Amino acid sequence: MAMVAFTIISCSDETTVYSDGSEDITTEGRESVLKSSILYDDAGVLVISGEDQLSGKTAKVDAQAGDYPLTLVARVEAPSYSGAENLGASHVHVDGNYAYVSYNTVEDGYAGAIDIIFVGDPTNPVLTSRLYYTNADINAIEYNDGYVYAVGGVDSEKSVRATANSFLVKIPVSNGIMNTTTELSFGFQEGFNATDVKVTSDAVLVSSGKDGYLVAYNKSDFSVKEEAAFADIRSIALDSGDYAILDGSSGVRFLDSNFGIINEISIDSDFGDFAKRTIAITDQEVFVSEGSKGAGIYTKSGSFKKYLPILINPEGTAQSDIVTNAVAVNENVVFMANGGAGLSISEDQGDNTDMVGVLDLNGSINFVASKGDYAFAASGKAGLQIVKLNRPSASLEARCAELSSYQGSTNLSVAQGETEAYKGSKYFNSISVDGSLLLCGTWSVNNGIDVNANGLFEMNGSIFIGRNTKRKNVTVAENATLRIEGTMTIYGDLVLEDGATLQFIGANSIANIFGEVIQSNSSEVKGTFNDLRNKF
Repeated sequence: MAMVAFTIISCSDETTVYSDGSEDITTEGRESVLKSSILYDDAGVLVISGEDQLSGKTAKVDAQAGDYPLTLVARVEAPSYSGAENLGASHVHVDGNYAYVSYNTVEDGYAGAIDIIFVGDPTNPVLTSRLYYTNADINAIEYNDGYVYAVGGVDSEKSVRATANSFLVKIPVSNGIMNTTTELSFGFQEGFNATDVKVTSDAVLVSSGKDGYLVAYNKSDFSVKEEAAFADIRSIALDSGDYAILDGSSGVRFLDSNFGIINEISIDSDFGDFAKRTIAITDQEVFVSEGSKGAGIYTKSGSFKKYLPILINPEGTAQSDIVTNAVAVNENVVFMANGGAGLSISEDQGDNTDMVGVLDLNGSINFVASKGDYAFAASGKAGLQIVKLNRPSASLEARCAELSSYQGSTNLSVAQGETEAYKGSKYFNSISVDGSLLLCGTWSVNNGIDVNANGLFEMNGSIFIGRNTKRKNVTVAENATLRIEGTMTIYGDLVLEDGATLQFIGANSIANIFGEVIQSNSSEVKGTFNDLRNKF
């Protein structure tokens, strides 16, 4: 039987290039729908609940300021169309200035979608293209060299071209716009459902779940280069020219280019049936999403190191939805997509990996990707959530090299007559300035900023205040000065009282204010800046 299945998938009628791209595929042509799908209703500073808070311990009133000044930039609402009102975000791939998102249906039947979002401007994400697939779930996606490669499950009985339920489609993309009027390429292979896709310089690798295959297609014409049968492939990873797969029946397998097994990490976790599970590989470690156990960390040689557990167990959430679906590693930061238990963040210090906490995000987190200064959470029916890490840039670090990093209270207060200056990247509960304060780096403030009478607050870099669901103000009091060189984002009002001065330095400063500018007649605004939302 194995030989028969192998022969069938190798036949030419299993992988065909079609020129008709119209069947079951439509693109969203209404600009109003694309624009209205970007939501700022919950944007702003993200609170991170630590282990002590999540375990029910009493949090310190004057706790240390957090190391992660994360903000929620925006949310992309999940697509909806007739027959597919419950689509959920399933996968994200980030390449350059664009994020590519796949959607599948949470109900029986087949329905999916693909989004492309421009994220080159951190203050203004744009949904540039949306595609609806009315007879297919889209489970994973990757962009490479001018094309989107998407995989999933298709109802082969209703399709005129599908020869199996697991499919691959290649869609041309230009400047963030998908083109379905030109030639599309399709591939079909045995297996219940295509689960993942990875693209190399000359091949497209596709896994097809239970009783399926790992297939390497020729990138140019989709002819089959290599293939091998596996019991239950959930995820594929690239590792220095070799491949790694997560097989739900056995664990992690490292493969050479001919799919020969180089090494194995045996894992006896219950990966669940037909559930999203991924692996992430660094130079030294392998991170495996292991369902209810959390994320397992292993050496590449196969030794088990530790588990990163799921920190919370929300009331009203089914136990089956409190599982680690995906893991992403960005430098020393580890993100875990824990379904109904949210998105957690940890620090990987090599020998030690310490839990930081859980981000205040809505939705069931199915997948997470992180690259550069962003994390992208596919949160089911809540759509895609765009999180900015707000790391200090190298240029800011260089210009502020003489300053020490801030290590104090989450409530930063500078008394009259005092001068304080810090560099770094921190999350604050509040800032109050009676004296003089300089912050150089990236910062977030949950509960507002007060620059009190005759005070001076200078900021070089980026600062974020409040959240759209809990708006907080920046108040510059009588004869006080707020000086900005960089980006100031306020989810609330900017209040300039009598004699107050707001000064922007340089030619590239940005004021991104979601509330209003309330300005006394005797206050003054100086300098050149981009008033992003036309509030001045």
